[in-house]
Amino acid sequence: MSDKPDGSILQRDKETYAIVPRTPAGVLSLEFIEKLAEVVRRYEIPITKITSGHRLALVGLKKEQIDQVWNDLGADIGRATELCLHYVQACPGNQVCSLGVQDSLGMGIELEKRYVGLEMPAKLKVGVSGCPMTCSEGYVRDIGLIGKRSGWVVTYGGNSGGRPRIADVIAEELSGDATLALVDKLVAFYRENGKKRERVARMVERLGIDEVKAAVL
Repeated sequence: MSDKPDGSILQRDKETYAIVPRTPAGVLSLEFIEKLAEVVRRYEIPITKITSGHRLALVGLKKEQIDQVWNDLGADIGRATELCLHYVQACPGNQVCSLGVQDSLGMGIELEKRYVGLEMPAKLKVGVSGCPMTCSEGYVRDIGLIGKRSGWVVTYGGNSGGRPRIADVIAEELSGDATLALVDKLVAFYRENGKKRERVARMVERLGIDEVKAAVL
C-alpha cells in the first residue's frame, strides 16, 4: 500500500511532490488567490504552474508539508492521475469575450459539479467553448461543448494525446438543459461501456459512434 499523501504526485526526483487544487473551469476567487500567495511564500514552493487544462499545480513540496498546505489552502483536491473527471476546461464565453455567444463558464462549472468524484474507466476531460472558435478544444476532448447562436454543439470521443482523434458531433442546436441531459447520458454510457483505462476515444473506435448515438439519442 502506498504511503503517498492523498492528492499528491511524486516527482521525478522521487523526493518531492506536486499537488493540484481544484479550480473549477479555471476560475480563481480573490480569497483563494490571497491564500495561494501566502502558502507559496510560507512553504517556499519553488514552482507554481498553470497547466494546459486550466489547472493549478504547486510543485516541489516536501512530503511532510502536504497535509498542512492542503489545510492552509482550504481547497479541494483536483484529481490529476486517478480514473475520474480530471478537469472541465472553459473559455470566458459570453460573460466577457466579445465573440462569446453562450455561457461557457457557467456551463463548465455546472458540469464539474455534476461529475467530480465519480469513478470513470479512465481519466475524463471536458472542453466547453462559448463560440465556434472552440478555444477550449472540444474536438480533442473526451466530451466537448461548442456554443453557437442557435445553441450548443455536443461532441464525443476526441483525444489530443499520442493517438489523436477528432471527436464526433453527437447533436447540435441544443438548449442548456438539453445539453446537460445529453452529457449525462454520454457520461453514463462511458461508465457502463468503457474498459478500465480506456479513454472515450478508444471506446468509440471499438464500439462505433452509431452504437453511442443509438444509446443516447
